[in-house]
Amino acid sequence: QVQLVESGGGLVQAGGSLRLSCAASGRTFSPSTMAWFRQAPRKEREFVAAITRIGGMTNYADSVKGRFTISRDNVKKTVYLQMNTLKPEDTAVYYCAGDDNFGPRMTMPNYQFWGQGTQVTVSS
Repeated sequence: QVQLVESGGGLVQAGGSLRLSCAASGRTFSPSTMAWFRQAPRKEREFVAAITRIGGMTNYADSVKGRFTISRDNVKKTVYLQMNTLKPEDTAVYYCAGDDNFGPRMTMPNYQFWGQGTQVTVSS
């Protein structure tokens, strides 16, 4: 069983930056595709970005393209989300997810493995 643990959330002013991390444990290899989702109060969980273990193929939601960058360190079994030029509408709980069957274009929250989430709050 894979465990995912997020870190790096916090409070930041609009225009600022944060970097989220998600560490995988529980088996030799981290999931084939790792992704970030987010969920704001009273809204559905939405896709943010995804990356594959082999080849590092990425996919981003339109709302974060050009501002967020997803990356992963396969040796450390960790995925990162660098968030720049943050906006108040980026405020949400950010969840790390992993799956061995989906590619990076899976934007529905049907991933096998999930972390507990980390809060990101962007003040105006």
